[in-house]
Amino acid sequence: MKGTIGIVGLGIMGGAFAKNLIADGWTVIGYDPDITRSAEAKGAGVQLVHSAEALAETVSDIITSLPSARAALETAEVIARTSAGPRTVIEASTLALADKMKFRDILKKAGHIALDSPVSGTGAQAAVKDLVVFASGDSAAILRLEPMFLGFSRKVHDLGAFGNGSKMKFIANLLVAIHNVAAAEALVLAMKAGLDPHRTVEVISSGAGTSRMFEVRGPMMAANTYVPATVRGDIWKKDLTVIGAFASELDCPTPLFNTASALYAATLAMGKADEDSGAVCAMLEMMAGIERKS
Repeated sequence: MKGTIGIVGLGIMGGAFAKNLIADGWTVIGYDPDITRSAEAKGAGVQLVHSAEALAETVSDIITSLPSARAALETAEVIARTSAGPRTVIEASTLALADKMKFRDILKKAGHIALDSPVSGTGAQAAVKDLVVFASGDSAAILRLEPMFLGFSRKVHDLGAFGNGSKMKFIANLLVAIHNVAAAEALVLAMKAGLDPHRTVEVISSGAGTSRMFEVRGPMMAANTYVPATVRGDIWKKDLTVIGAFASELDCPTPLFNTASALYAATLAMGKADEDSGAVCAMLEMMAGIERKS
């Protein structure tokens, strides 16, 4: 075995981290309050513990992959209260920069090291290690943990000061948001013109007009199937809110992103919070008067 890693949060992303780390030869000890997620992780070989506190007392390197700032900060508080020795906690969620800083300060006060290390990629990409890690914080810790990062990703970037990882993630997700809507808009136009959406995905993916999001989400848009979600619509809404606030604080205009965000909001209004963010295509189809069966 290469080593032991703890993971708090075994959802779409955290669960994929765990499975790929185990396949790469790591021992993974995990915790998630969700019974279903825990059962899936146990089936993949994760050794479960009953709490984040128990995990922190057992493992020196811990990844947190959580759905909200509240969950992340509560986990940081739990780790900080333990009597365990110094821990390195890799925060991999997409959170507002201020919340990441609170997370770091809570742990730093207790003698632990926090790394801000979100990842670029969807849940489907995470499943096949097609992720990029935007690591930031203590460079020595990042270098030490690089083999672990490469256990669930294809590339690791050390971006310097704590917080730079999140800033880079915001830029990446801004592009994802726009490219995703662009892919949906193109496919709706193709269908309106009488072209087969599956054939359109095949052809466009081979030419200059393609994008990573067109290739990742185009097939589900063509199939008109958005479950299981690689990024749930309600989680995506949280990410978009974080990016919008970040840009606003910097007085930076983001007209394309703002338009895309409004279209995602309309998609959620259709009751698609549990579906993949690619369901924005279904909303555009409705606007275009296209009716398809799932």
